[in-house]
Amino acid sequence: MNRQSPNWLLIPALLTAYALTWVTFSNEKVFWYFYTFTILFLMSLVFYYAKIEDKVKTLEYLLYGIAFGILLYGVLAAGYKALELVPSFSTTTVDRFFQKFGPTSLWNYLLLVFIIAPGEELFWRGFIQQQLKRWLSPFYAIVASSMLFGLSLLFSGFWLGMLGAFVIGLILGALYEWKKSMPLIILAHITMIVLLFLVLPFT
Repeated sequence: MNRQSPNWLLIPALLTAYALTWVTFSNEKVFWYFYTFTILFLMSLVFYYAKIEDKVKTLEYLLYGIAFGILLYGVLAAGYKALELVPSFSTTTVDRFFQKFGPTSLWNYLLLVFIIAPGEELFWRGFIQQQLKRWLSPFYAIVASSMLFGLSLLFSGFWLGMLGAFVIGLILGALYEWKKSMPLIILAHITMIVLLFLVLPFT
């Protein structure tokens, strides 16, 4: 049973998330170890305090989850193609980031699917977004939590990734507010990851 999270918990939770993320991106050789630890730690906070909603039947969340996962991949793919078409931009930074921090082994993929993707949704949509709704309307809570989610990539120096995370956060945040189903948005996130890294990678 989840406890009611105190009002002051939002800022310490965010500061902790950003501090751990800074450590995570400081050394690419230990990235997967530190990021997994970061997500597990943040998940423990969520399970202790947050109320995780699941108001959608299994078949519906499977259909919506896969459909929105494809949509998320389409948004990222469209952004990547747009970079290729605009002379003043380049996909080099995207390719370099994926080469540096992207999954390279079966173990990395397992961590992405079973820990990282669920953990990110539990923390940013299930906890941060819901905390912000105490002070903001659902619309502004979605926007603010998406911005905060994007800022989690600040320490990687990957500003295009920050923009991409913001857009993905908006879609997933709105989807969670609409359907009230954490399994749905986790499945959407996982579907996007599978398409992005295994089925139709950009590079």
